[in-house]
Amino acid sequence: MKTLGLLRHAKSDWDDIGTRDFDRGLNDRGRKGAKLIGRHIVEHGIEWDMLIASSAERVQRTIEVALPALTPVLDKRLYLASVDTIIEVIQEHAGDQDSILISGHNPGLQEMLFAMVPPAEENTMFDAAATKFPTASFAVLQLNIQDWSEIQKDTGKLVHFKRPRDLDPQLGPKES
Repeated sequence: MKTLGLLRHAKSDWDDIGTRDFDRGLNDRGRKGAKLIGRHIVEHGIEWDMLIASSAERVQRTIEVALPALTPVLDKRLYLASVDTIIEVIQEHAGDQDSILISGHNPGLQEMLFAMVPPAEENTMFDAAATKFPTASFAVLQLNIQDWSEIQKDTGKLVHFKRPRDLDPQLGPKES
């Protein structure tokens, strides 16, 4: 059994429209969400053997605020990565680790969740994550594999899902 965590970057800063997407940092709400979800991740109690992250600025700032004690392995392929690319990156870096946390972007992270959980394992957490996997969301999957080389679609079960708004309603969607 292996444990896979998915952490989407926190809300990014759009103040300077001239900044390349890859280079955007976090806005104030993003920093608050990152700090809150980081505290939750630590309190959740999984000791992550490895953190693999996109090298995009907003992902690095999310990790810096949320999980300052973890040193990420940065991989530029995780920037807007597909499911196949995420799996390839995991297989390349994970080695014999038991728990891997991936930090990156949508739609790839949400699609990874869809790909890993077979219909028979869908639950209410899956339904919430399927509806929306917003910024700074955190998901944990238990994978029915012994080695990361075996990771493939339909081998997981979603066992935990939290969004910043679950921890502080003020970080939820803005009312119109």
